[in-house]
Amino acid sequence: MSLITESKRAASPIGAYPHARRVGNLLFLSGMGPRNPVDNSIPGLKLSKKGKIKKYDFAAQCHAVFANVKAVLEDAGSAWDKIVDVTVFLTNMKDDFPVFNKLYSEYFSGIQACRTTVEVNCLPTPIAIELKVIATV
Repeated sequence: MSLITESKRAASPIGAYPHARRVGNLLFLSGMGPRNPVDNSIPGLKLSKKGKIKKYDFAAQCHAVFANVKAVLEDAGSAWDKIVDVTVFLTNMKDDFPVFNKLYSEYFSGIQACRTTVEVNCLPTPIAIELKVIATV
């Protein structure tokens, strides 16, 4: 059995892919960023006139990405406590990892999901974080 989930409560995908796909009792979420599902804005982002990132609020982006992931999980019939694996993509490991690690420990207290965190040069939109999640249903 394979079911596709498109959540109205999470930011729309920026390409031809679903928010999530269920295969058996596993739910695979596509990479999820912090964009606002209502207006597509990025929390705390300030761009220059040339479209370069001048400033961003990393903590605000973390809270937003966690909210998007939670919405997709719930709309797909899963839940936060059923997350088993998280891959984290950060664009500034040096500055943002300590903040991320603190917030992650608050959100994932008692969950014990496996986690991998990598730094990437950039992400498809001017965001500082993206999560790739696997959960059970």
